[in-house]
Amino acid sequence: MVDGQVVEEPQFMVTQQKVELHPEASLVPVEPVTILFHQPPDANMNADSAQQLIRADTRAADDPSGIHILKQHFVRLMQCTPLEKNAGGLLVFTQDWRVARKLIDDAATVEQEYIVEVAGELPPDGLKLLNHGLSFNGRALPPIKVSWQNETRLRFALKGAQPGQIAHMCKSVGLQVLAMKRIRIGRVAMAKLQPGLWRYLMPHERF
Repeated sequence: MVDGQVVEEPQFMVTQQKVELHPEASLVPVEPVTILFHQPPDANMNADSAQQLIRADTRAADDPSGIHILKQHFVRLMQCTPLEKNAGGLLVFTQDWRVARKLIDDAATVEQEYIVEVAGELPPDGLKLLNHGLSFNGRALPPIKVSWQNETRLRFALKGAQPGQIAHMCKSVGLQVLAMKRIRIGRVAMAKLQPGLWRYLMPHERF
């Protein structure tokens, strides 16, 4: 620390300042981190603008990880598993190649869960068709799990989601999508993370 402030840059210039070792310092490499971010439902937000919201001051106050924030945690972050267009919800940014490989290379096997607010009248066989029986981009879709959460919201649980797939499926059965929010990727749920805030993925959490 220099004059009581943690300095991470090895080239930091010191003259007459007070230099001391942080009491929690340890001589170990900095581990790569994974960040969970609750993207607000903003139609104009892309991956770059979402990443700009990941700063020290937007960390969730109740982050249970206990990880000490370092500047290094905000560089070389890779976005994994993009959201559906115009959707909000859980986004993952990582420095860990193992997480990136799981979410990108094995995307077809990782289940995503969306809450979709819809308008319109669902035909009698509509829910059955949403679960299995529709096509997208000229190909039959595999079975997925779709159920009503309440009178206006559907819950989609699907693997290998393609951009535009959910909106197309809803349109195919006479429903208009009003809003979408992703609440889970694999075994990691967004839970109580508020819009615009982020937290670290904890060591025991696995996608």
